[in-house]
Amino acid sequence: MKKEIPNLLTLANLLAGCLGIYFVMQGNLLWASYCIFISLVCDFLDGFLARLLNAYSELGKQLDSLADMVSFGVLPSFILFALVEQSCGTQCSVGIFGFYKPFMVFSLALMSAYRLAKFNIDTRQSDQFIGVPTPANGLLVASLPLILHFQPEFSPYILHFKGLLIYSILMSYLLVAEFPLMAFKFKSWGWAANQMRYLFLIYCVAILLLLKFAAFPILVISYIALSLIQSLLNTRQK
Repeated sequence: MKKEIPNLLTLANLLAGCLGIYFVMQGNLLWASYCIFISLVCDFLDGFLARLLNAYSELGKQLDSLADMVSFGVLPSFILFALVEQSCGTQCSVGIFGFYKPFMVFSLALMSAYRLAKFNIDTRQSDQFIGVPTPANGLLVASLPLILHFQPEFSPYILHFKGLLIYSILMSYLLVAEFPLMAFKFKSWGWAANQMRYLFLIYCVAILLLLKFAAFPILVISYIALSLIQSLLNTRQK
């Protein structure tokens, strides 16, 4: 029975993703964003409890990826689609393939599916990620409606038609790119083995206190940049 506890949390992750899509269809992007945050909490807890209860299973692994596909792949794509439609104005109806431009954001859903399927069979990702993990994309996209609602002074940076499309294409590539990223999987609590992780967590707290919701895009970008720098340093040391 205890092996089903993490699976129940994974299903809660999936349910939140489904509800988020419903809220997007109702035009309520704020609650759609809340659903992604709920999914993030459930995604963390199912893995935490699986380790705590020693309740790993192949079923749980596959179920987790299916839930993440909806919550961090499909739902963020729908949120971005709604934001692109808000921001594009006449640009969605003029030029070559003008009408179809907003649909470019669904590349995130496609590459999320590819990444999650690849993750399940890639033995290299036990202590690091290869490519950006889907929850990182989900976190960044979830922050955008929250920034628009609670910090409207940043609206011009969010409702930028070309910027949103560029983000979609760039992140789609980063999801499946062949470069290592830092994973926050603590095998021990010692400073020496986790120095980079602890410093980044301190940085996260400081930026969140300073910028609130506007901090999330900066944190995701910083995480990717820090991982790339760490990878380059490790390569040089070898």
